[in-house]
Amino acid sequence: MDHVLNLKCTICGATYRVDEVQYVCPHHGDDGILDVQYDYDWIAAHISRESLASNPERSIWRYKPLIAVKPDSPVPPLRVGWTPLYPAPRLAALLGLKHLWVKDDSVNPTASFKDRASAVAVVKAQEAGAKIITTASTGNAAAALAGLAASVGLPAVIFVPKTAPPAKIAQHLIYGARVMLVDGTYDDAFELTLKVARAFGWYNRNTAYNPYMTEGKKTAAFEICEQLGWEAPDRIFVPVGDGCIIGGIHKGLKDLKALGWIDHMPKIMGIQAAGSSALVDAWERGLQGWEMTPQPADTIADSISAGLPRDRNKALAAVRETGGAYLRVTDQEILAAIPVVARNTGVFAEPAAAAAFAGLTKAVATGLVHPDERIVVLLTGSGLKDIKSAMQTVSTPPIVAPTLESVQAALGQG
Repeated sequence: MDHVLNLKCTICGATYRVDEVQYVCPHHGDDGILDVQYDYDWIAAHISRESLASNPERSIWRYKPLIAVKPDSPVPPLRVGWTPLYPAPRLAALLGLKHLWVKDDSVNPTASFKDRASAVAVVKAQEAGAKIITTASTGNAAAALAGLAASVGLPAVIFVPKTAPPAKIAQHLIYGARVMLVDGTYDDAFELTLKVARAFGWYNRNTAYNPYMTEGKKTAAFEICEQLGWEAPDRIFVPVGDGCIIGGIHKGLKDLKALGWIDHMPKIMGIQAAGSSALVDAWERGLQGWEMTPQPADTIADSISAGLPRDRNKALAAVRETGGAYLRVTDQEILAAIPVVARNTGVFAEPAAAAAFAGLTKAVATGLVHPDERIVVLLTGSGLKDIKSAMQTVSTPPIVAPTLESVQAALGQG
Protein backbone atom coordinates (compact mmCIF):
# COMPACT_ATOMS: atom_id res chain seq x y z
CA MET A 1 0.00 0.00 0.00
CA ASP A 2 2.02 2.95 -1.31
CA HIS A 3 -0.23 5.48 0.44
CA VAL A 4 0.40 4.08 3.95
CA LEU A 5 3.68 4.94 5.66
CA ASN A 6 3.37 2.90 8.84
CA LEU A 7 1.36 2.10 11.96
CA LYS A 8 2.16 4.30 14.97
CA CYS A 9 1.53 3.44 18.62
CA THR A 10 -0.68 6.00 20.34
CA ILE A 11 1.15 5.42 23.64
CA CYS A 12 4.88 5.21 22.92
CA GLY A 13 5.06 6.45 19.35
CA ALA A 14 6.80 3.34 18.03
CA THR A 15 6.18 2.71 14.33
CA TYR A 16 5.71 -0.53 12.43
CA ARG A 17 5.38 -1.60 8.83
CA VAL A 18 1.86 -2.70 7.94
CA ASP A 19 3.17 -6.24 7.41
CA GLU A 20 5.01 -6.23 10.73
CA VAL A 21 2.08 -6.17 13.16
CA GLN A 22 -1.59 -6.89 12.59
CA TYR A 23 -3.42 -5.24 15.48
CA VAL A 24 -1.59 -3.61 18.41
CA CYS A 25 1.82 -2.38 19.56
CA PRO A 26 3.59 -5.37 21.17
CA HIS A 27 5.11 -3.13 23.86
CA HIS A 28 1.69 -2.49 25.45
CA GLY A 29 -0.31 -5.63 24.87
CA ASP A 30 -3.95 -5.18 23.94
CA ASP A 31 -3.85 -1.51 25.01
CA GLY A 32 -1.24 -0.60 22.38
CA ILE A 33 -3.67 1.05 19.98
CA LEU A 34 -2.11 1.84 16.61
CA ASP A 35 -2.84 4.70 14.21
CA VAL A 36 -2.40 4.49 10.44
CA GLN A 37 0.06 7.07 9.07
CA TYR A 38 -0.31 8.23 5.45
CA ASP A 39 1.89 9.58 2.68
CA TYR A 40 -0.08 12.73 1.91
CA ASP A 41 2.07 13.60 -1.10
CA TRP A 42 1.13 10.27 -2.69
CA ILE A 43 -2.51 10.80 -1.82
CA ALA A 44 -2.55 14.34 -3.24
CA ALA A 45 -1.27 12.94 -6.53
CA HIS A 46 -4.14 10.45 -6.73
CA ILE A 47 -7.18 12.31 -5.37
CA SER A 48 -8.29 15.92 -5.04
CA ARG A 49 -11.37 17.96 -4.26
CA GLU A 50 -11.74 18.50 -8.00
CA SER A 51 -11.55 14.80 -8.86
CA LEU A 52 -14.12 14.04 -6.18
CA ALA A 53 -16.51 16.56 -7.70
CA SER A 54 -16.67 14.46 -10.87
CA ASN A 55 -16.61 11.07 -9.14
CA PRO A 56 -19.97 9.27 -9.52
CA GLU A 57 -19.21 6.87 -6.64
CA ARG A 58 -21.57 7.59 -3.74
CA SER A 59 -20.12 5.56 -0.88
CA ILE A 60 -17.12 5.57 1.42
CA TRP A 61 -15.10 4.15 -1.46
CA ARG A 62 -15.07 7.50 -3.27
CA TYR A 63 -12.27 8.18 -0.76
CA LYS A 64 -10.45 4.87 -1.34
CA PRO A 65 -6.97 6.48 -1.72
CA LEU A 66 -7.48 7.84 1.82
CA ILE A 67 -8.40 4.44 3.27
CA ALA A 68 -5.77 1.87 4.21
CA VAL A 69 -6.82 -0.85 1.77
CA LYS A 70 -5.06 -2.04 -1.37
CA PRO A 71 -6.14 -0.05 -4.45
CA ASP A 72 -7.22 -3.20 -6.28
CA SER A 73 -9.00 -4.85 -3.34
CA PRO A 74 -12.64 -5.63 -4.14
CA VAL A 75 -15.15 -3.93 -1.84
CA PRO A 76 -18.51 -5.18 -0.52
CA PRO A 77 -21.49 -4.59 -2.84
CA LEU A 78 -23.62 -2.85 -0.20
CA ARG A 79 -23.57 0.93 -0.44
CA VAL A 80 -22.04 2.25 2.76
CA GLY A 81 -21.64 5.95 3.46
CA TRP A 82 -22.39 9.16 1.56
CA THR A 83 -25.29 9.52 3.97
CA PRO A 84 -27.38 12.70 3.91
CA LEU A 85 -26.44 15.88 5.75
CA TYR A 86 -29.75 17.60 6.41
CA PRO A 87 -30.14 21.28 7.23
CA ALA A 88 -32.13 21.48 10.50
CA PRO A 89 -33.52 25.04 10.73
CA ARG A 90 -36.44 24.19 13.06
CA LEU A 91 -34.17 22.25 15.39
CA ALA A 92 -31.76 25.18 15.32
CA ALA A 93 -34.52 27.66 16.13
CA LEU A 94 -35.47 25.69 19.24
CA LEU A 95 -31.96 26.31 20.57
CA GLY A 96 -31.49 29.84 19.27
CA LEU A 97 -28.91 28.71 16.71
CA LYS A 98 -28.53 29.91 13.12
CA HIS A 99 -26.68 27.07 11.39
CA LEU A 100 -27.35 23.43 12.26
CA TRP A 101 -27.15 20.21 10.28
CA VAL A 102 -27.76 16.57 11.21
CA LYS A 103 -25.74 13.78 9.61
CA ASP A 104 -28.10 10.82 9.25
CA ASP A 105 -26.14 7.56 9.32
CA SER A 106 -29.25 5.53 10.04
CA VAL A 107 -29.66 5.13 6.26
CA ASN A 108 -26.63 2.83 6.02
CA PRO A 109 -27.39 -0.81 5.05
CA THR A 110 -27.77 -2.10 8.62
CA ALA A 111 -29.07 1.26 9.89
CA SER A 112 -26.02 2.48 11.78
CA PHE A 113 -22.71 4.31 11.48
CA LYS A 114 -20.88 1.05 12.27
CA ASP A 115 -21.28 -0.10 8.65
CA ARG A 116 -18.39 2.22 7.76
CA ALA A 117 -15.91 0.31 9.90
CA SER A 118 -17.35 -3.10 9.07
CA ALA A 119 -17.01 -2.47 5.34
CA VAL A 120 -13.29 -1.84 5.86
CA ALA A 121 -13.03 -4.84 8.21
CA VAL A 122 -14.42 -7.16 5.55
CA VAL A 123 -11.95 -5.87 2.96
CA LYS A 124 -9.00 -6.24 5.37
CA ALA A 125 -10.13 -9.75 6.35
CA GLN A 126 -10.23 -10.75 2.70
CA GLU A 127 -6.81 -9.19 2.11
CA ALA A 128 -5.52 -11.32 5.00
CA GLY A 129 -7.10 -14.47 3.56
CA ALA A 130 -9.28 -14.94 6.66
CA LYS A 131 -11.89 -17.70 6.66
CA ILE A 132 -13.91 -16.30 9.59
CA ILE A 133 -14.34 -12.76 10.96
CA THR A 134 -15.41 -11.93 14.50
CA THR A 135 -16.25 -8.99 16.74
CA ALA A 136 -17.56 -7.99 20.14
CA SER A 137 -20.35 -5.44 20.19
CA THR A 138 -23.21 -3.94 22.13
CA GLY A 139 -25.27 -4.63 19.00
CA ASN A 140 -24.69 -2.21 16.13
CA ALA A 141 -21.11 -3.18 15.24
CA ALA A 142 -22.14 -6.82 15.25
CA ALA A 143 -25.17 -6.12 13.04
CA ALA A 144 -22.94 -4.16 10.69
CA LEU A 145 -20.39 -6.93 10.54
CA ALA A 146 -23.05 -9.59 10.04
CA GLY A 147 -24.58 -7.67 7.14
CA LEU A 148 -21.35 -6.71 5.41
CA ALA A 149 -19.90 -10.19 5.85
CA ALA A 150 -23.08 -11.73 4.43
CA SER A 151 -22.78 -9.50 1.37
CA VAL A 152 -19.49 -11.18 0.42
CA GLY A 153 -20.17 -14.66 1.83
CA LEU A 154 -17.66 -14.41 4.69
CA PRO A 155 -18.69 -16.36 7.83
CA ALA A 156 -19.00 -14.19 10.94
CA VAL A 157 -19.10 -15.07 14.63
CA ILE A 158 -20.19 -12.31 16.97
CA PHE A 159 -20.24 -11.83 20.74
CA VAL A 160 -22.80 -9.49 22.32
CA PRO A 161 -24.12 -9.07 25.85
CA LYS A 162 -27.31 -11.06 26.39
CA THR A 163 -28.99 -7.73 27.27
CA ALA A 164 -28.56 -6.32 23.74
CA PRO A 165 -31.85 -5.01 22.24
CA PRO A 166 -33.83 -7.79 20.49
CA ALA A 167 -33.98 -5.84 17.20
CA LYS A 168 -30.19 -5.85 17.00
CA ILE A 169 -29.92 -9.55 17.87
CA ALA A 170 -32.53 -10.23 15.19
CA GLN A 171 -30.31 -8.54 12.62
CA HIS A 172 -27.34 -10.70 13.61
CA LEU A 173 -29.37 -13.87 13.19
CA ILE A 174 -31.14 -12.88 10.00
CA TYR A 175 -27.83 -12.12 8.31
CA GLY A 176 -26.67 -15.63 9.18
CA ALA A 177 -23.95 -14.78 11.68
CA ARG A 178 -23.20 -17.22 14.46
CA VAL A 179 -24.27 -15.40 17.61
CA MET A 180 -22.87 -15.85 21.10
CA LEU A 181 -24.87 -14.08 23.82
CA VAL A 182 -22.40 -13.30 26.58
CA ASP A 183 -23.58 -13.50 30.18
CA GLY A 184 -21.78 -10.28 31.09
CA THR A 185 -20.99 -6.75 29.94
CA TYR A 186 -19.67 -5.44 26.64
CA ASP A 187 -16.21 -5.33 28.22
CA ASP A 188 -16.55 -9.03 29.05
CA ALA A 189 -17.56 -9.76 25.46
CA PHE A 190 -14.60 -7.76 24.17
CA GLU A 191 -12.07 -9.70 26.24
CA LEU A 192 -13.66 -13.00 25.27
CA THR A 193 -13.42 -12.14 21.58
CA LEU A 194 -9.70 -11.38 21.90
CA LYS A 195 -9.13 -14.82 23.40
CA VAL A 196 -11.28 -16.66 20.88
CA ALA A 197 -9.82 -14.89 17.83
CA ARG A 198 -6.28 -15.70 18.97
CA ALA A 199 -7.12 -19.32 19.72
CA PHE A 200 -8.90 -19.98 16.41
CA GLY A 201 -7.03 -17.62 14.08
CA TRP A 202 -10.11 -15.58 13.19
CA TYR A 203 -9.85 -12.03 11.83
CA ASN A 204 -10.74 -9.63 14.65
CA ARG A 205 -12.82 -6.53 13.89
CA ASN A 206 -12.89 -5.30 17.50
CA THR A 207 -13.00 -1.53 17.80
CA ALA A 208 -9.70 0.05 18.96
CA TYR A 209 -7.94 -3.31 18.79
CA ASN A 210 -8.06 -3.34 15.01
CA PRO A 211 -6.40 -0.09 13.83
CA TYR A 212 -8.26 -0.03 10.52
CA MET A 213 -11.68 0.56 12.03
CA THR A 214 -10.81 4.23 12.56
CA GLU A 215 -10.10 4.45 8.83
CA GLY A 216 -13.66 3.44 7.99
CA LYS A 217 -15.25 5.72 10.56
CA LYS A 218 -13.26 8.78 9.50
CA THR A 219 -15.09 8.82 6.16
CA ALA A 220 -18.01 10.59 7.84
CA ALA A 221 -15.74 13.60 8.39
CA PHE A 222 -14.82 13.59 4.70
CA GLU A 223 -18.49 13.57 3.76
CA ILE A 224 -19.49 16.32 6.16
CA CYS A 225 -16.86 18.69 4.81
CA GLU A 226 -17.49 17.82 1.17
CA GLN A 227 -21.25 18.17 1.62
CA LEU A 228 -20.66 21.62 3.12
CA GLY A 229 -18.65 22.67 0.08
CA TRP A 230 -15.35 22.11 1.94
CA GLU A 231 -16.25 24.78 4.47
CA ALA A 232 -15.67 22.84 7.66
CA PRO A 233 -18.21 23.38 10.47
CA ASP A 234 -17.23 25.02 13.74
CA ARG A 235 -18.31 22.11 15.93
CA ILE A 236 -19.27 18.48 15.48
CA PHE A 237 -21.25 16.73 18.23
CA VAL A 238 -20.48 13.02 18.49
CA PRO A 239 -21.99 10.35 20.77
CA VAL A 240 -19.19 8.43 22.49
CA GLY A 241 -18.91 4.95 23.95
CA ASP A 242 -15.73 3.10 23.05
CA GLY A 243 -14.32 6.25 21.44
CA CYS A 244 -13.67 4.88 17.96
CA ILE A 245 -16.20 7.11 16.18
CA ILE A 246 -14.95 10.33 17.74
CA GLY A 247 -11.37 9.25 17.09
CA GLY A 248 -12.33 8.54 13.49
CA ILE A 249 -13.94 11.94 13.01
CA HIS A 250 -10.76 13.55 14.33
CA LYS A 251 -8.58 11.43 12.04
CA GLY A 252 -10.64 12.36 9.00
CA LEU A 253 -10.42 16.06 9.81
CA LYS A 254 -6.65 15.78 10.30
CA ASP A 255 -6.36 14.12 6.89
CA LEU A 256 -8.30 16.95 5.25
CA LYS A 257 -6.27 19.62 7.01
CA ALA A 258 -2.99 17.95 6.02
CA LEU A 259 -4.14 17.90 2.40
CA GLY A 260 -5.20 21.55 2.57
CA TRP A 261 -8.80 20.70 1.76
CA ILE A 262 -10.17 22.52 4.83
CA ASP A 263 -8.79 25.68 6.44
CA HIS A 264 -9.57 24.99 10.09
CA MET A 265 -10.23 22.14 12.51
CA PRO A 266 -13.76 21.97 13.93
CA LYS A 267 -14.07 21.64 17.68
CA ILE A 268 -15.14 18.10 18.45
CA MET A 269 -17.70 17.67 21.24
CA GLY A 270 -17.86 14.22 22.82
CA ILE A 271 -21.16 13.28 24.43
CA GLN A 272 -21.48 10.40 26.86
CA ALA A 273 -24.36 9.01 28.88
CA ALA A 274 -24.02 9.93 32.56
CA GLY A 275 -24.16 6.25 33.47
CA SER A 276 -21.21 5.46 31.19
CA SER A 277 -18.99 8.53 31.20
CA ALA A 278 -15.43 7.34 31.76
CA LEU A 279 -14.06 9.66 29.08
CA VAL A 280 -15.83 12.70 30.54
CA ASP A 281 -14.24 11.86 33.87
CA ALA A 282 -10.79 11.41 32.32
CA TRP A 283 -11.10 14.68 30.41
CA GLU A 284 -12.20 16.57 33.52
CA ARG A 285 -9.35 15.11 35.57
CA GLY A 286 -6.69 15.56 32.89
CA LEU A 287 -5.93 11.84 32.63
CA GLN A 288 -4.28 10.15 29.69
CA GLY A 289 -5.99 7.16 28.14
CA TRP A 290 -3.51 4.68 29.57
CA GLU A 291 -4.18 6.05 33.06
CA MET A 292 -7.90 5.29 32.94
CA THR A 293 -9.44 2.44 34.91
CA PRO A 294 -12.75 0.61 34.36
CA GLN A 295 -15.90 2.32 35.64
CA PRO A 296 -19.49 1.12 35.95
CA ALA A 297 -21.48 1.36 32.73
CA ASP A 298 -25.26 1.49 32.95
CA THR A 299 -27.31 3.45 30.43
CA ILE A 300 -30.36 3.09 28.22
CA ALA A 301 -28.10 4.07 25.33
CA ASP A 302 -26.61 0.60 24.89
CA SER A 303 -24.56 1.58 21.84
CA ILE A 304 -22.44 3.96 23.91
CA SER A 305 -22.12 1.83 27.02
CA ALA A 306 -18.49 0.99 27.85
CA GLY A 307 -16.85 0.68 31.25
CA LEU A 308 -13.36 1.18 29.86
CA PRO A 309 -13.50 2.80 26.41
CA ARG A 310 -11.19 0.83 24.13
CA ASP A 311 -10.20 3.71 21.85
CA ARG A 312 -9.63 6.06 24.77
CA ASN A 313 -6.27 7.44 23.57
CA LYS A 314 -7.69 8.65 20.26
CA ALA A 315 -10.96 9.72 21.89
CA LEU A 316 -9.27 12.04 24.36
CA ALA A 317 -6.96 13.45 21.68
CA ALA A 318 -9.96 14.25 19.49
CA VAL A 319 -11.37 16.66 22.05
CA ARG A 320 -8.13 18.02 23.48
CA GLU A 321 -6.42 18.72 20.18
CA THR A 322 -9.42 20.55 18.70
CA GLY A 323 -10.39 22.63 21.74
CA GLY A 324 -13.66 20.78 22.14
CA ALA A 325 -15.22 19.36 25.29
CA TYR A 326 -16.71 16.24 26.82
CA LEU A 327 -20.21 16.44 28.28
CA ARG A 328 -22.41 13.91 30.05
CA VAL A 329 -26.18 13.70 29.59
CA THR A 330 -28.69 11.71 31.61
CA ASP A 331 -30.82 8.91 30.25
CA GLN A 332 -33.83 11.16 30.72
CA GLU A 333 -32.21 13.87 28.58
CA ILE A 334 -31.35 11.27 25.95
CA LEU A 335 -34.89 9.92 25.80
CA ALA A 336 -36.36 13.43 25.63
CA ALA A 337 -34.13 14.20 22.63
CA ILE A 338 -35.52 11.36 20.49
CA PRO A 339 -38.94 12.89 19.67
CA VAL A 340 -37.50 16.42 19.49
CA VAL A 341 -35.09 15.39 16.75
CA ALA A 342 -37.72 13.29 14.97
CA ARG A 343 -40.42 15.98 14.97
CA ASN A 344 -38.08 18.70 13.74
CA THR A 345 -36.00 16.80 11.18
CA GLY A 346 -37.91 13.62 10.32
CA VAL A 347 -34.97 11.49 11.50
CA PHE A 348 -35.77 8.76 14.03
CA ALA A 349 -32.67 8.26 16.18
CA GLU A 350 -31.86 5.51 18.64
CA PRO A 351 -30.85 6.58 22.18
CA ALA A 352 -27.10 6.62 21.51
CA ALA A 353 -27.60 8.85 18.48
CA ALA A 354 -30.03 11.15 20.26
CA ALA A 355 -27.39 11.63 22.96
CA ALA A 356 -25.48 13.86 20.53
CA PHE A 357 -28.41 16.27 20.29
CA ALA A 358 -28.98 16.11 24.05
CA GLY A 359 -25.34 17.15 24.35
CA LEU A 360 -25.85 20.09 22.02
CA THR A 361 -28.86 21.17 24.08
CA LYS A 362 -26.70 21.11 27.22
CA ALA A 363 -23.84 22.93 25.49
CA VAL A 364 -26.19 25.73 24.44
CA ALA A 365 -27.69 25.97 27.93
CA THR A 366 -24.24 26.25 29.52
CA GLY A 367 -22.97 28.84 27.06
CA LEU A 368 -20.40 26.61 25.33
CA VAL A 369 -21.86 27.31 21.89
CA HIS A 370 -22.25 30.69 20.17
CA PRO A 371 -25.49 31.19 18.18
CA ASP A 372 -23.55 32.01 15.00
CA GLU A 373 -21.50 28.80 14.99
CA ARG A 374 -21.97 26.25 12.21
CA ILE A 375 -22.78 22.97 13.95
CA VAL A 376 -23.18 19.36 12.84
CA VAL A 377 -24.83 16.71 15.01
CA LEU A 378 -23.88 13.12 14.16
CA LEU A 379 -26.88 10.79 14.35
CA THR A 380 -25.36 7.34 14.38
CA GLY A 381 -28.23 4.84 14.37
CA SER A 382 -31.90 4.27 13.66
CA GLY A 383 -34.58 4.40 16.34
CA LEU A 384 -35.95 1.17 14.91
CA LYS A 385 -32.98 -0.51 16.62
CA ASP A 386 -34.58 0.04 20.03
CA ILE A 387 -38.35 0.48 19.87
CA LYS A 388 -38.75 -0.26 23.58
CA SER A 389 -36.78 2.84 24.53
CA ALA A 390 -38.49 5.03 21.95
CA MET A 391 -41.95 4.04 23.22
CA GLN A 392 -41.06 5.48 26.62
CA THR A 393 -41.05 8.95 25.05
CA VAL A 394 -44.60 8.93 23.67
CA SER A 395 -48.11 8.40 24.99
CA THR A 396 -50.30 5.41 24.14
CA PRO A 397 -52.64 6.24 21.24
CA PRO A 398 -56.41 5.97 21.81
CA ILE A 399 -58.44 3.07 20.45
CA VAL A 400 -61.43 4.30 18.46
CA ALA A 401 -64.50 2.61 17.05
CA PRO A 402 -64.80 2.76 13.23
CA THR A 403 -67.19 5.75 13.43
CA LEU A 404 -66.91 9.49 12.91
CA GLU A 405 -68.32 10.11 16.36
CA SER A 406 -65.63 8.01 18.00
CA VAL A 407 -62.91 9.96 16.19
CA GLN A 408 -64.51 13.27 17.19
CA ALA A 409 -64.62 12.15 20.81
CA ALA A 410 -60.99 11.10 20.71
CA LEU A 411 -60.09 14.51 19.27
CA GLY A 412 -62.06 16.26 21.98
CA GLN A 413 -64.62 17.53 19.51
CA GLY A 414 -67.56 15.54 20.79
